[in-house]
Amino acid sequence: MKKIITIAKYTVSMIIIGIIGLVSYVRYVLPDVGNPEKISIESTAERIARGKYLANSVCVCMDCHSTRDWNKFSGPLVAGTLGKGGEKFDQKFGFPGIYYAKNITPFALKDWTDGEILRAITSGVNKNGKALFPVMPHPSYGKLDRDDLFSIIAYLRSLDPVENLVPESVSDFPMNFIINLIPKKAGFSHIPDENDRVAYGSYLFTAAACNDCHTQQIKGEQVARLELAGGFKFPLLNGGVVRSANITPDKETGIGNWAEEDFVNRFKEFADSTYLPEEIQKGEFNTVMPWTMYGTMKEDDLKAIFAYLRTVKPIKNKVKRFTAKESE
Repeated sequence: MKKIITIAKYTVSMIIIGIIGLVSYVRYVLPDVGNPEKISIESTAERIARGKYLANSVCVCMDCHSTRDWNKFSGPLVAGTLGKGGEKFDQKFGFPGIYYAKNITPFALKDWTDGEILRAITSGVNKNGKALFPVMPHPSYGKLDRDDLFSIIAYLRSLDPVENLVPESVSDFPMNFIINLIPKKAGFSHIPDENDRVAYGSYLFTAAACNDCHTQQIKGEQVARLELAGGFKFPLLNGGVVRSANITPDKETGIGNWAEEDFVNRFKEFADSTYLPEEIQKGEFNTVMPWTMYGTMKEDDLKAIFAYLRTVKPIKNKVKRFTAKESE
């Protein structure tokens, strides 16, 4: 009997030691995505122009890393705030912590190397090796063409420096441990031939990280079998809750009955030179979709994304786009 008790104590001790070791490894050794590359990106006018297009019209980095005026439809960017950071993403959006979009102007990035910026964007590890929660969709950006990413970095270097100190992000338990398991080494790709509409559209879809908002999430985890079926809740500062749309080709609840022209025009109506975002009163419908930014995407690029969306699995999921009260 004593021998059995001794073995049991030994086993329990080993299990405890193993757990402590595993937790310590995850907490203090990970993430391990390798050192930042030693690169120096040439800031040509052509590269900066490409980066500006990607950062403002496709990847819309400036959407989260600037200040948006939520008193107007679609929250257009406030002049003079480009890249200053500070946007807050917390538990009310279903995230397992409080996360802030960082200042990505030269004010904050002046001490970062190009390799450190690339690693942060594509692998989710900051200058000091700390894991970044994928509010910024680094798992998607890590699949893009290196040259496109270089262009975005060159563009960020060209921004006016905006002095703005952003609070540190904090993860709730157990995400404060799990977050170290998320960063992965980037798996770069090449931009597909634009004539291959579906493949090229898939690339742009990944760059725009459409999946992140158009799929429901619970504590940062996407709900399986509802990919692109909408329903992600966004509490609005002026009251109420808006939910992302179903963009699968389901004919009843998605965009299955849309023509290519309908899709393109939906974006382009917000890029018209005469368009002025309307004022939104408390409790009225608004959207977090940055229409005024995506509306500046090239028509051919929008058509390619539509071609790709026609190939995804149709999922029947009726979304109530807006409710005046969060509990509805």
